[in-house]
Amino acid sequence: QVQLVESGGGLVQAGGSLRLSCAASGLSFNLYTIDWYRQAPGKEREFVGGITHFADSVKDRFTFSRDAAKNTVYLQMNSLEPEDTGVYYCAAAYGGGTLYEYWGQGTQVTVSS
Repeated sequence: QVQLVESGGGLVQAGGSLRLSCAASGLSFNLYTIDWYRQAPGKEREFVGGITHFADSVKDRFTFSRDAAKNTVYLQMNSLEPEDTGVYYCAAAYGGGTLYEYWGQGTQVTVSS
């Protein structure tokens, strides 16, 4: 059974930092691309980024990494803005594709102004 479990969300003031983790199990970690998405209240889910590409809105603020020894991907978020508020999800796609087969349950990030 494949599981993606996000953690690390919380409440932070604008300008602060958070690091999200996504622990993967039940899949061959090295064969999957795992990216991050987010959904703000009242908005559609949007792509945040991953190892190879990312949204312009997070450029120079967010960093993506993965640790194969721990089957975990990370999202380091710096200089957070209220607009970054939302539920953050990790999603796994086989190979380098964008057909996401598996999704985590999400972790809430709230940035106060």
